[in-house]
Amino acid sequence: MKIRGTTCYLGILILLSAGITRAQDTNSHSKVNVLRGPAKAQLGMVAQIDVPIGYGFINGKDYQALKKAAGERVSGHELGLLRATNEDWAVVFRFDDVGYVKDTEKDSLNADKLLNAIKEGTAAGNEDRKRAGHPPIEVIGWDLPPHYDEATHNLEWAVRGSCAGELILNYNTRLLGRKGVMEVVLIVDPENLQKTLPTYRNLLAGYSFQTGENYAEFRPGDKIAKYGLGALIVGGAAVGAAKLGLFAWLAVLLKKAGKLVILAFVAIVAFFKKLFAKIFGGNRRSSPGT
Repeated sequence: MKIRGTTCYLGILILLSAGITRAQDTNSHSKVNVLRGPAKAQLGMVAQIDVPIGYGFINGKDYQALKKAAGERVSGHELGLLRATNEDWAVVFRFDDVGYVKDTEKDSLNADKLLNAIKEGTAAGNEDRKRAGHPPIEVIGWDLPPHYDEATHNLEWAVRGSCAGELILNYNTRLLGRKGVMEVVLIVDPENLQKTLPTYRNLLAGYSFQTGENYAEFRPGDKIAKYGLGALIVGGAAVGAAKLGLFAWLAVLLKKAGKLVILAFVAIVAFFKKLFAKIFGGNRRSSPGT
């Protein structure tokens, strides 16, 4: 997929976008510590994930430092980034300590209603985009309808959209814990999603909460989140219970940079590949636009 540099991607990749170019120019990537597999990476004090051979992990401190060097604000909740050294996709981790999210909605997630809520929010967000001189975002539909695994307490969904003729993708996994939610975002070219998913899901099989942080370890008196599974899908903590679409969050991002959440309106761009070739090493493949 060739990226034409449209304003659809303004602020989209947060770390993995134009701001990183500034970090590259100042050689701040040379100070980034990459944990190479096989290893176990710590995700703050909350969880850990296995880093297989051929993968590298940037910890939360360095991840945030890259964002700061790029001129982007950080939320303080970023815990790391994992990627294969020879592939053009990555996985971002962020923990939101909102408390225990009850899964009482697990059997009543209505995909049609949730999609309509996302579309309504996106339409409202497009009004802000129009006033800012940006092209509108259109929600095409579910790439993966919301699915909750009661055994693992994982919530997963993916929404496809388009902007100025380019496909954009929002692929999310939420791992429910005792004290909050691990937000996991897969950053991948929409055209490569299906072939990447098996590997991505295999990676998440190596994820685990620390003892005492698991969903099943809930105890009376623990903090309870003010929303459920449906609100996680239509915006979660970022927007409370409001019907603000995931794609419409871009408009909020530009207004409320102090409350950044990790969303992936994803494009693979040339400087993204070049930067990670320097950080992670490995043989890189050229692509359209490189």
